[in-house]
Amino acid sequence: MTSLPQKQIAGVYHRRFGEFLVTALSDGYVEMGYQIFHEFSREDVDLMMARDHRISPPRISINCFLLRGPAGTVLIDCGSQDKFGPTTGKLFENLAAAGVDPGEVDHVLLTHCHPDHSCGLTDARTGKRLFPNATVIANRKEIAHWFCDEAMAAADERRRERYFGWAREQVGPYRDGHLRLAEDGEEVLPGITMVECAGHTPGHSTWLIRSAGKQMIVWGDLAHVPEIQVARPEVSMSFDYDPGMAAKNRTALLARILSEDMLVAGMHIHFPGFGWLMRDGSGYRVATEQWSFEI
Repeated sequence: MTSLPQKQIAGVYHRRFGEFLVTALSDGYVEMGYQIFHEFSREDVDLMMARDHRISPPRISINCFLLRGPAGTVLIDCGSQDKFGPTTGKLFENLAAAGVDPGEVDHVLLTHCHPDHSCGLTDARTGKRLFPNATVIANRKEIAHWFCDEAMAAADERRRERYFGWAREQVGPYRDGHLRLAEDGEEVLPGITMVECAGHTPGHSTWLIRSAGKQMIVWGDLAHVPEIQVARPEVSMSFDYDPGMAAKNRTALLARILSEDMLVAGMHIHFPGFGWLMRDGSGYRVATEQWSFEI
């Protein structure tokens, strides 16, 4: 009898979007405790997750998205590297499985600088850029916050290390001419526009892709647990910098996504992370896009 497989096949999924080939790349997943929710008891969370037959406490996927087309080779977020244990840090092996060398990446767009989105930029042991030919593009407000010494001094010890420290460690080596600061509403590359959705972090942003008359939004941390935050947009997370602002901006952007019929690509939607927003009572749900073997 042949030996049974010990690993899944590569976490890579391609789809066409107008002139772009969009590739979802899994960085893995992280198991989160009940403490990430302020508004709900353990029992509440269990009931909401059970409705969709999901693991509770939540298992959160970490996805990155590679775009190839009019803007060159563009990676949106870059995973967590070795910051969250053995179930994460899969981006580079999945890039290799997709046939892409990190040196081919022209731009890395960050939704924000939290470690599961930005800690694949730099080898912390050597300070070497892991995307040697790439320019990082991020919201000006995001970089200003994490490189503000006063804000860092005012943070608790955990946030000083995991948020401020790691952001500086990862983004710092790109500040020598490989970092570009963007503004809300700016088309940073052909067909790619930054849409700010602050609150989760001071410069948290989504990336709106337009091609062939269609729109796709890569929404970063608009929702960490879709079964809960998409259904209840007013729900905040323990990671939110300004929970009230995050909820307000999430609610407004979800309404826009629905009204403009945008395809969604979510960093924490279960891999491969594509779907469509649907109304569900007073909230929403994500209708996961059907898998296709044809690209």
